[in-house]
Amino acid sequence: MSVVPIRGLFEAHLTVSDLDRSIAFYRDVLGLPLAHRIPARQVAFFWVPSSDKAMLGLWSIGTSPLRLRLHIAFDVTLEHVFESVAALRRAGITARSGDGTPIEEPIVLTWMPAASVYFDDPDGHSLEFISMLDEAPRPDLGWVSWSEWRRRA
Repeated sequence: MSVVPIRGLFEAHLTVSDLDRSIAFYRDVLGLPLAHRIPARQVAFFWVPSSDKAMLGLWSIGTSPLRLRLHIAFDVTLEHVFESVAALRRAGITARSGDGTPIEEPIVLTWMPAASVYFDDPDGHSLEFISMLDEAPRPDLGWVSWSEWRRRA
């Protein structure tokens, strides 16, 4: 039983070592609209993808030696999951599987199932483009390449 019904996740936050570099990455590479920046607090907020959907906050940690590697997945169309491998490469970013292995095509997380491409932001946070698939889950397969998923379908 929940206190109120939850419709989805609206807000997430990451710490970054260079706020200007991260703003450029999330704005210029990922295309997220910069919603608001508070220089005195060293924080920037982005809409994901618009103000009625979700928000991402980036908080500068400055010279702190503490680092966390966190994960955020962005819901995109299946077509865009496929396009992301080449688009990331053009941007100088390596497309990877969930275990960090470089990939040439999306992987399928078969327990969902969902097509997925992982990559890192400038601070090493794990980001993901993901699209749910219509097929039945096959958790026995673990994660497989898209080609392997299609072969077993």
